[in-house]
Amino acid sequence: MLRFIVRRLLQVVPTLFVLSVLLFAWLRLLPGGPAAALLGDKATPEKIAELNRVLGLDQPIPLQYLRYLGRSLTGDFGNSLISGDPVISEIGRALPATLELSVAALLLAVVLGIPLGYVAARYRGRPLDTTTVIGTLVGVAVPVFFLGFLLKQWFAVDLGWFPPSGRQSVSIDATKVTGLAVLDGLLTREFDASWDALVHLVLPAIALATIPLAVITRITRASVLDVLGSDFVRTANSKGLAPGTVRSRHVLRNALLPVSTTIGLQTGLLLGGAVLTEKVFVWGGLGTLIADGITRRDYPRLQAIVLLGAAVYVLVNLLVDLSYALIDPRVRLR
Repeated sequence: MLRFIVRRLLQVVPTLFVLSVLLFAWLRLLPGGPAAALLGDKATPEKIAELNRVLGLDQPIPLQYLRYLGRSLTGDFGNSLISGDPVISEIGRALPATLELSVAALLLAVVLGIPLGYVAARYRGRPLDTTTVIGTLVGVAVPVFFLGFLLKQWFAVDLGWFPPSGRQSVSIDATKVTGLAVLDGLLTREFDASWDALVHLVLPAIALATIPLAVITRITRASVLDVLGSDFVRTANSKGLAPGTVRSRHVLRNALLPVSTTIGLQTGLLLGGAVLTEKVFVWGGLGTLIADGITRRDYPRLQAIVLLGAAVYVLVNLLVDLSYALIDPRVRLR
């Protein structure tokens, strides 16, 4: 097990290296550039050339990359071209917001998706199954930003049940410990701040969780149906085992292998959905940094955030592989 973990972690290095090369070249091949975006209406060829010289963007791309790689190995990802702050500091301030939103959305998708998929498979062909299948199709088809606007209009503007934007009310003077607003309120016993943050979290978490919820539900349903038709399930039923034992130890446990893979994939895709969700609800996390970085060609910011996302994606898949051995002891990691 330890050798497997070490080997997978070592694979992160070449993965991030190749990604950094492709990302570095792709960003610099885009039309326009940070100098023109920063200067705006004041941009002239002379001013753009001068700003490129100041930023070091007039150097050959291979030389720019070697300098970037050398700084990155020391933990220095450069300064944002927009704010001038170190990129690592910007990420440190924005990461807790995205992490809180993504974890809430993932928990919502898993806690609801697996039981829904299982129940739909148990009652295949009945109204509950049909409703679940239709609901998952709608969940996958509706864009995240459109659903976010609908939720915001219905439940925040029309009904007034939830706040329309932000992570906490301006009137709340909360103590920050981890940057995770809900958790910080619990740790500091500022329960009013924790509740306020939780209320702000509901709508964006639902919007972001919709697609993962639909995908997990459909995969769970398909996997459970496949296992229910297996010989070992029929054998277990013929031996007179309790239905609860058959469902938990034979059906659900064997059906969870493809579901765990799906959960890992959806976790990696949450960042893409978070960009749109954060813009709709003015969340102020990594999604906002990415959107602004793309608009204004902030190379250092984009490079650091994409590399961070890639590292998280690889680590999540490592956890998925490890979960195989826990779900099914027959699986051996080598």
